Amino acid sequence: MKNPLNKRIFRAIKGEAGKYLVIFLFMTALVGVVSGFLIAGESLKTAYDLSFEKYNVEDGNFELAEKADSNIISSIEEESVTLYENFYVEEDTDGFESTLRIFSNRKDVNQECLLSGTMPEAENEIVLDRLYAKNNDMSVGDSFSVAGKSLKVTGIVALPDYSALFQNNTDFMFDNIKFGVSVMTDDGFAEIGDNIHYSYSWKYDTPPADPNGKEAKDMAEDFMKSISTKAPLINFIPRFSSNAIKFAGEDLGGDRVMVLTLMYILIVIIAFVFAITTSNTISREANVIGTLRASGYTKLELIRHYMTPPLIVLLIAAIVGNILGYTLFKNVMVAQYLGSYSLVSYKTLWNATAFIETTVVPIVIMTLINFFMLVRAFSLSPLKFIRRDLKRRQKKKAFKLNTKIKIMTRFKLRVIFQNIPNYITIFVGILFSGIILVFGTMFGPLLDNVEEETLANMIASHQYILKMPTETENADAEKYCISSLKTTGNDFTEDISIYGIVDNSKYITADLSGGKVYISSAYSDKYGLKKGDTFTMKEEFDDKTHRLNIDGIYDNPATLAIFVSRNKFNEMFGNEADYYSGYLSDQEIADIDENLISAEITENDYTKSSRQLKQSMGNMMVIFWILGVAVFMLVIYLLAKIIIEKNAQSISMTKILGYNKKEIDRIYIHTTTIVTILSLIVSLPLIDVALNWIWHQMMSEFTGWIPCVIQWDIYLKVVVIGIVTYALVVLLLRRQTDRVSLSDALKNVE
Repeated sequence: MKNPLNKRIFRAIKGEAGKYLVIFLFMTALVGVVSGFLIAGESLKTAYDLSFEKYNVEDGNFELAEKADSNIISSIEEESVTLYENFYVEEDTDGFESTLRIFSNRKDVNQECLLSGTMPEAENEIVLDRLYAKNNDMSVGDSFSVAGKSLKVTGIVALPDYSALFQNNTDFMFDNIKFGVSVMTDDGFAEIGDNIHYSYSWKYDTPPADPNGKEAKDMAEDFMKSISTKAPLINFIPRFSSNAIKFAGEDLGGDRVMVLTLMYILIVIIAFVFAITTSNTISREANVIGTLRASGYTKLELIRHYMTPPLIVLLIAAIVGNILGYTLFKNVMVAQYLGSYSLVSYKTLWNATAFIETTVVPIVIMTLINFFMLVRAFSLSPLKFIRRDLKRRQKKKAFKLNTKIKIMTRFKLRVIFQNIPNYITIFVGILFSGIILVFGTMFGPLLDNVEEETLANMIASHQYILKMPTETENADAEKYCISSLKTTGNDFTEDISIYGIVDNSKYITADLSGGKVYISSAYSDKYGLKKGDTFTMKEEFDDKTHRLNIDGIYDNPATLAIFVSRNKFNEMFGNEADYYSGYLSDQEIADIDENLISAEITENDYTKSSRQLKQSMGNMMVIFWILGVAVFMLVIYLLAKIIIEKNAQSISMTKILGYNKKEIDRIYIHTTTIVTILSLIVSLPLIDVALNWIWHQMMSEFTGWIPCVIQWDIYLKVVVIGIVTYALVVLLLRRQTDRVSLSDALKNVE
């Protein structure tokens, strides 16, 4: 015989269609977005991992001051490696401000992934990186000029050693707008420019078991030392430290934990909301439950019955969410990644782990929380249910309120005292949704602020790095030294620029006399260093370390840097006393041959990080914003609805006593309004503390530093968004109070 309770399941869902529809839509979107994110990430990550073998990606590369002859090549290859020429030139494009790194056709190592078109065959033909071409509105068949030579685009490619377009390995952020990579024929490459970078890629004859492990690092360290004894080494980048190669791969899997953690927190919040709504249903149907228990139904049967409606809704939401995850949301997330990285072609892969994490685990969490809540609820005797006596402790007298308090105020206070658990849950929901909202809203202004601070604190408008010391007649130019040192003491290491500044410099206003050491405020903030502290740095190409004492903090919030006098710099690095690396100047230096300039750092280079982050993260911030609003509306609507349902009998009685609609709303809806607005205001300092901590943890895992500056108007916007969103919820709540019948006052009387 079929269980007659089953007939009530779909009636229960239909009877609370509004609640279940809201939860269904939220869960569908949440499962879909996270599932799409994981599927896109895993599919792209698999293609990325396979690209190392498929396209024969280098184990590393180094650059020499001049082309190595056959004897040097043979000597280096005795270290059980095979070398490949990977020469390139860098030229500014004509017509739009960008730098193009041009390689000759690479047949043996770092082979191109052709995405569309054909490879170049003539001297005036070129293939461009997909993302660079897209961001500069170029496609197959277009023509443009480089170094005065007209070139035709014949194909769009992805270079596996430039999945992230870092121009320099020490850059804080890649730049796929102003920097690109390309490939020409050998003849075309020979004609395009004279300033050749003599870069060599290497492959180990016996590669390390773990390309990122200790063995790989030890092998690279030994190999670097060996090269430096045979030829003048300008640059050395093993694969495990190459941002151009590894940055995209780390990002494809690096956000997984954060996204899943965010999802599970939301699931737990929704599960508790589910539990509270189910508890309210049990209170409303206490008489029926008591009668069923007295008629012979077991606790387990009733628990199963009340768990079924929310689980049915959750299962349907999970199924629909997964379908959307493999279609719509997967494409959205792939587009998000491809908008930042130059990845090789991929295939969508079935992801069993993603299914478990986005579907099975949430269902288990929801089931367990609801099950334990129901077990506790059904531990009462049938008689208590029939009497509607669901209190576990002896009923206490109501908290006495002063009779001098106005009657309407006392009414509101009673509503608050009776619904404290619900209001606490509302506060937690507002706090969490506020964190998401502020994070989604602060990003654009934060990057604008970083850009302003960076430009305001530029060391000089033009920063020249020379290949060899060269004099200039420019009176504005000031000699300086620059190098980089690596941090020590942590598993995560990064390069920190160290500047050697002349005495009485007009560009760096710090007292560096007597061997004093200053660090930038950005370096101080990131590593928690202050005046008087001592820290140790390591030179890049050998084991030599430097222990430095901090004599002061130089106000530069966006650059990780160390400042010493030019004399101290040359002593540290064993240079001649008159050595210098280049010039600082607020005016362009025109009397130095371009072939003698290794790099020129201008305003465009300083703003590359903020510019790229705006483009890469813009769409993701919109998702955070929508998610924050959705959580806010969901929690407040469902819990405020429960408060009204729990007080249906009181609302009905107030109607009988002659209270009008406006007065009833003042008691039951305005009370929730007060709690909501207070929760918004009280949560702001907690949100600020939480986001500063989260931001510092995030930035500690990346090179560079962006200060977390949340402008006050961001919080004002969040409060306004919260109030406007709540105003929409109020419209639904008013409909709820209108539905309370006068006859409810006569129902469920104990």
